[in-house]
Amino acid sequence: MGKSRPRFNEKARASSLRPTQRPHPKARDGGLGVAAFDPELAPTAQQQPKKQDLKDTNELMIIPGAEKEEEQSVKVTAPSFKQPEKYMSKKKRKKLEKYIEQKMKKEARAGLLEKLSTSSWSSELLKSSKLIGRSGQTLREKLHQAMLEQKAGLTPTTDVPLIIEKDIESLPPMEEVIFEKKEEKKDEPVVGSALKQDGSTLNLVKRKRKKKKSTIPEIARKRYKQRKGIESDSSFDSSDSAYDDYDDDDVETKPQRSVPEPEEEEQKGPTHLEQIVEATKSIVAPIPKRVEEEYDDLKVQLLKSNREGDLSQDEVKPFYVNVNRKPEIQEARLQLPVCGEEQVIMEAIRNNTVVVICGETGSGKTTQVPQFLYEAGWSHPESDNPGLIGVTQPRRVATVSMAKRVADELNLSDKEVSYQIRYDATVSDKTRIKFMTDGVLLREMSQDLLLTKYSVIIIDEAHERNINTDILIGVLSRVLKLRAQMSREDREKIKPLRVVIMSATLRVSDFTENKTLFATPPPVINVNARQYPVSIHFNRKTPEDHVADAYKKVTKIHERLPPGGILVFLTGQNEITQLCKKLRKRYPALPEKATSAEQKQQKVAQEKESKKVNQPAGKVDIEEEAIELGENQVEEDFDIDTDSEDEDDIAEGFDEDELDQVVKDAPLHVLPLYSMLPTEAQLRVFQPPPEGTRLCIVATNVAETSVTIPGIRYVVDCGKCKERKYDIATGVQSFEVGWTSKASADQRAGRAGRTGPGHCYRLFSSAVFDNEFPQFSTPEIDRMPIEGVVLNMKSMYIDNVVNFPFPTPPPKENLQKAEKLLGYLGAVDQHTKRITEFGHIMSLFPITPRFAKMLIIGQQHGCLPYVIAIVSALSVGNPFIQDYQLEDKLSDADSDEDEEIAQLQNEAAIEKAKRKLMRKKYFGALTKHASLDPSSDILKLLSAVAAYEYAGATASFCEENFLRPKAMEEIRKLRRQLTNLVSANFPDIDVCIDPKMKRPSSTQLKVLRQVLTAGFIDSVAIRQDVLETGGGKGKKYKNARHVVYRLMWSDEEAFIHPTSTLFSQEPPAMLVYSELSKSGKTWLKGNTAVEAKWVAKLGHGLCSYGRPLEYPLPKYIGDKQDRKLVYVVPSFGPKGWPLPPIQVEQRREGTRWVTVSH
Repeated sequence: MGKSRPRFNEKARASSLRPTQRPHPKARDGGLGVAAFDPELAPTAQQQPKKQDLKDTNELMIIPGAEKEEEQSVKVTAPSFKQPEKYMSKKKRKKLEKYIEQKMKKEARAGLLEKLSTSSWSSELLKSSKLIGRSGQTLREKLHQAMLEQKAGLTPTTDVPLIIEKDIESLPPMEEVIFEKKEEKKDEPVVGSALKQDGSTLNLVKRKRKKKKSTIPEIARKRYKQRKGIESDSSFDSSDSAYDDYDDDDVETKPQRSVPEPEEEEQKGPTHLEQIVEATKSIVAPIPKRVEEEYDDLKVQLLKSNREGDLSQDEVKPFYVNVNRKPEIQEARLQLPVCGEEQVIMEAIRNNTVVVICGETGSGKTTQVPQFLYEAGWSHPESDNPGLIGVTQPRRVATVSMAKRVADELNLSDKEVSYQIRYDATVSDKTRIKFMTDGVLLREMSQDLLLTKYSVIIIDEAHERNINTDILIGVLSRVLKLRAQMSREDREKIKPLRVVIMSATLRVSDFTENKTLFATPPPVINVNARQYPVSIHFNRKTPEDHVADAYKKVTKIHERLPPGGILVFLTGQNEITQLCKKLRKRYPALPEKATSAEQKQQKVAQEKESKKVNQPAGKVDIEEEAIELGENQVEEDFDIDTDSEDEDDIAEGFDEDELDQVVKDAPLHVLPLYSMLPTEAQLRVFQPPPEGTRLCIVATNVAETSVTIPGIRYVVDCGKCKERKYDIATGVQSFEVGWTSKASADQRAGRAGRTGPGHCYRLFSSAVFDNEFPQFSTPEIDRMPIEGVVLNMKSMYIDNVVNFPFPTPPPKENLQKAEKLLGYLGAVDQHTKRITEFGHIMSLFPITPRFAKMLIIGQQHGCLPYVIAIVSALSVGNPFIQDYQLEDKLSDADSDEDEEIAQLQNEAAIEKAKRKLMRKKYFGALTKHASLDPSSDILKLLSAVAAYEYAGATASFCEENFLRPKAMEEIRKLRRQLTNLVSANFPDIDVCIDPKMKRPSSTQLKVLRQVLTAGFIDSVAIRQDVLETGGGKGKKYKNARHVVYRLMWSDEEAFIHPTSTLFSQEPPAMLVYSELSKSGKTWLKGNTAVEAKWVAKLGHGLCSYGRPLEYPLPKYIGDKQDRKLVYVVPSFGPKGWPLPPIQVEQRREGTRWVTVSH
């Protein structure tokens, strides 16, 4: 045959054929059929019946084959992914492949978990990486590890005995908990012990499994069921959990417990002991009022160290207070980890003057420790410790909310559990527990250093390390010794004081290892971590715009994940307002609630609509049925980031199985939370959201600690925070946005695990977290001016501030500069460094020293009411909104009356015209208030405050004049407080708040500028051209643009800020400023034009004088001629700026003449 046979070299010839060439229709099949050229011409399975499928029609019995059964079972159980037609796009094919891959991974993981479930090895034998640097284990931990090793059959690694021989007769008497007996039925047998049987048999008690409550919204569940259809066996449904796809390395997961197979349980059957246990489960015991502690050797050894404290020798009279809590509250509080350590905590507080409690977020220490003390008799008049229980918080919101929470749990009124913050208090004679801000307690210590009203002080959130907390701990370390010494002398009059320092992080070495703070290290009690696990998800990449990325993350969570509150952390008010606006636009709030008839009609319409789109599962395309992403995407969208986004979604917990639960139109209840919000608006976050909505809170680090916002399940963390930075050399204060600390990031993540398991989505990569984040935040005392703190300490007669026991001592340069400033202001003697009488008066007011000086010297020419208003505005901050916040007011702009806007039809042109009109109104309001005195920015604040009071302090006035309502309300409260303090301490001065305050005269305006000069005497700037001419007139300028000023303490060039009223006029030769900010250039803000002779007269401490001038001639005073009035040329500041001649008084001391006054 050879080459002449028909099938010779058929494979080679087939590969050389063109794609469009058709094969011979009658060619023999030699291994390659027509399907190799065109799959459409290939006969289907139905067109080509196989021989084994042909049946004899004369057979009497047809026996189904095993292979056919397997094929049918495979068709039913396994998903048959039909190859899509040629119209399937590349993008859909990729999604299909990704879906198949994920399903295969799930099946493999399910098989692996099933195998692991048969293992009895416990994962608790593993050690956390957090314990790497730990020196050893506690006795409890060693005992727990030994029990686990024995159970697993491993060689014990500890020498702790598991079985201890005890003499039963030597045990101390135990208090039995007696429950109320219920009426016993005669026909029910009494079950005794598992070891003594009465011969009777017990019926097996079979517990019904409760269905897990679905977290899917009702509408989504109906749509899901309708889309699944009746033929559920052919769908790709999976019984996996919503979170079983978290296979990322960064996700914290808990190992599953081993579960015995049900077949084995049925074969063995329940034993007699198991039957008794099941029968006793039906007995409902009342909830105990206290956590009962077991009396065992382990507990004795744990409490032994507490009983060796400095107060352990004192006799303790048993005393307790009955508390009638609600049953649901009692049951909930017993679940908190801190309640299990009640005995240890109370023993430590009773036997030691200082105790440190370290418990992570969710342990319950803030609310439960005060209750432990109250129940033990502290603050009760008849107990050994009748003083108040004082609790300090760093923020007002936490102070108010915690007081209400503890009062509710103890079932007491707000008169017994009270709070005190600035401008508000509920304290009464019946108060037992007092919550307050740390600043309030500092003010009390300036009046009563020994804190005789208190028996215990709890300093909460000590890990935040703000200035007031550090000063409190340092002063209390000295007060403790004084109280202890005085109590030993006369125990009946003065009781020893206890201090409890509570921290949420493990950074307690600053308190325990600081010998200057506490000579004897206080005991540290570690409380268990948060109650519920929190899964951490990092971004693959760190975005540049974290606000936009936060918006995307919130939309994904809201549209794809089960119900639960969302908490977003951003850096400031501007970012919060921006994100809230976008979210409210995307997910509008619920409309007014419809009537029941309308609701039924809507429900019927929704069901009809869902039935129209419902199709059998077999007729629906795979991409629509199984891998629909819930987004209307264009088919021909070749986005290169699509695959990476899908992978990110899967890694972050956005499982594709949950995409059928999408409810894109569900409303979102968006609430902001930052410090400048009114208290009423801040407390809205604790209220439940409207029915049918999801809560979303956008907050700064205010929501990081202290308070627990109920219902939070998801946390979105940008990883950044805005902090005030202070340059010691230049005095420049600036708000800078930077990475927060790892401890703060853990605190933010813990917000999601307070009331249930949660998830934290971090908008940065794990590499950035490991390399860029510091372990702890910088203490506030290292990044803030501390002249106010130093003045308060000196008012308590702590003269040598350098030796003060700070938990973290600030740089000595800061302390020295603060003392110098106090010397310039006249509060401290520049030679002895002791506080002056003028300084004692300044310390009476709760404001900074420079503002206090302005208040004291502002009595001339009837200017005191104006000075109080100015000082209040400067203390609170600029009440005018910033120009970048005008975008938020565009929606409220009333532009209907403007003819130009009414004629526009283009939407973009309308928005542009609205923006232009808004800015015109904004700058018009600023110009109107600046007209009081164009030479000072600060007097513009006086105009705004007076006009606000004149208008009745209404919100509409703030809206029209672009003022922040909360800031204006704070200014009003501070004005009232300062006025009352002046009236109380200086009865001779007649001052009151006049709502119809008159416009100040020209003389009063000049005096007010001089008062401002005295307050900011260390913040003087001089024009560079004037300085170069030796104090001459200098050049002529039309405005302050590009005009350079020189500062006293640095060589930097500074410029007047464009928002200043001095910017658009001829710049003054010399000015004082209230704020230095740095953004590219160094800007002067809060400026006031001053005269050089004012600086020479008011800045005596900063001036140096040369020889007296020969002309005018000196004038001698008195008969002895030992005093004279002369004219001298002063040099101002460290750089010796020349000032015009002034007249001063000199006194003869030996052979020298010394300047004594000016």
